[in-house]
Amino acid sequence: MKPILYNKSRAIRSYNSRIRFLVFHYTAGNFSSSLSALTGPNVSAHYLIPDVTDPSYVKAGYTEQEVFNLVDEQHRAWHAGVSAWGDRTSLNDTSIGVEIVNLASYKDGVFTFPPYHPAQIIAIEELALNILGRYPDISPTQVLGHSDISIGRKSDPGPAFPWHALYLKGVGAWFDDATRQAFQDRYAQTGMPERAELLKLFKTYGYDVSKASTAQGYNQLVRAFQLHFRPANYSGVMDVETAANLAALVSKYFP
Repeated sequence: MKPILYNKSRAIRSYNSRIRFLVFHYTAGNFSSSLSALTGPNVSAHYLIPDVTDPSYVKAGYTEQEVFNLVDEQHRAWHAGVSAWGDRTSLNDTSIGVEIVNLASYKDGVFTFPPYHPAQIIAIEELALNILGRYPDISPTQVLGHSDISIGRKSDPGPAFPWHALYLKGVGAWFDDATRQAFQDRYAQTGMPERAELLKLFKTYGYDVSKASTAQGYNQLVRAFQLHFRPANYSGVMDVETAANLAALVSKYFP
């Protein structure tokens, strides 16, 4: 009997990858505590990127930058929690989560966001490009931070995360400067759009605006956006530059 031959060009049309998002986090703890937490019963991530200068990492016997694959990509990791982007919720089901060792902290109402080590940034870039090459359904606007998908609840990976540098390498989204400047000049002359119009732009881009009807909810939404796309000022206060960044992004990716 001749073997059955399958036409793969037809077969692949009947399914696609469940992976649609790449989500970055910081651990807010050192390597030892992060590894323990991420391999415990309550939280997990597909990848962990240590800091080579972390004493607990050195003590464990590591001398070079490593990337730890803690959960198989085909399995769901518990990294996103309550989350939403676009028309999807519970993003654990459709995402790959990457935790990066970083000692970000919150004390007495003040956040501290240390810089990421250069070796970590290289590892982030290489890992992200590898993942994106294997999951073409992850569009630039679906490369996100935990703060993007869990508004008001999370701040990671924080304003020190190199979003723009990664964009220049082909990872994630960013606005075009000329377009941003055109919107900024327009808003400076005519005033910013009304809040309803800005919420429409946020929603079009992917942000969950369901809690933005209150002053606090709107502030948290704006802050989440600024953490990603205006890291020099993440006060949560909407201004001309933030509005222009948002409009330029929507114009570029959702024309």
